[in-house]
Amino acid sequence: MSIFPSSGRRRVSQPPIISVRNLSKTYASGFTALKNVKLDIQRGEIFALLGPNGAGKTTLIGVICGLVKASAGQVIADGHDIQREYRLVREKIGLVPQELHTDAFESVWATVNFSRGLFGKPRDPSLIEKLLRELSLWDKKDARIMTLSGGMKRRVMIAKALSHEPKILFLDEPSAGVDVELRRDMWQLVRRLRDSGVTIILTTHYIEEAEEMADRVGIIRQGELILVEEKAALMRKLGKKQLRLQLKTPLAAIPDTLAGYALELAGEGQTLIYTYDDQQDDTGIAELLRRLAAQGIDFRELQSSQSSLEDIFVSLVQGRP
Repeated sequence: MSIFPSSGRRRVSQPPIISVRNLSKTYASGFTALKNVKLDIQRGEIFALLGPNGAGKTTLIGVICGLVKASAGQVIADGHDIQREYRLVREKIGLVPQELHTDAFESVWATVNFSRGLFGKPRDPSLIEKLLRELSLWDKKDARIMTLSGGMKRRVMIAKALSHEPKILFLDEPSAGVDVELRRDMWQLVRRLRDSGVTIILTTHYIEEAEEMADRVGIIRQGELILVEEKAALMRKLGKKQLRLQLKTPLAAIPDTLAGYALELAGEGQTLIYTYDDQQDDTGIAELLRRLAAQGIDFRELQSSQSSLEDIFVSLVQGRP
């Protein structure tokens, strides 16, 4: 049973559902949280916004949702300007904030129904029931919020955000305080929402969430959006591979004849590490092995590995190539 009917796969030819142009935000204190951000988010995609604490993720979400006023720039959501048509745009957006804010003394059923009413939507008990069942909250529908665990409260926040049937859903650190099992359930829910046509934008400290779910990844650092890329293309372009050779005889230094390769020694000269781009083919490795043999360098064991999205993220936010 789905919350919303399936809309099929997204059409890349459609205009972006969110378009951010030259967006900046400077607070009264003088701190600049966003610097000339440009971003298009496509309909029906899962977009992961990654960045360290204080990078500007939550500020960017706040501006797009109309909760924070930009100092400069423009945001268009589903064809409408967020400043001039705030109420119309806000109806299209659901937001699950990082902090848990809800009425502790209300029941789950009452608070989710109330959220729907805030957007002027007519009562729809069947939809609310579907929503609570999808989120494994149905057996808690009469429970007061204060009696729920942190993970269940997070689910209530998602139910509130979806109660008015938004086209766009923002999830700001959705897995904060959620155990591994509930996190997996949440990932499945996000995929079902995407399949139904809802556009998902999430921020997360769990890089594996972005690696597993996102269609595209954006990385923000010190208020600047430094990269936006399809996840698979990002890992192809910036991903590194490593070949680790356990040598039969330790090396004191890498021979000058191998200076053209990105080689380093580790483990007191017992391990030779070759780092290369994911775009390179295996012919380069074969040539390296032939050169090693010509130098009389033999190895006992060979291991290969590939950098993860987390490795790429850490490299980018630290300013490494």
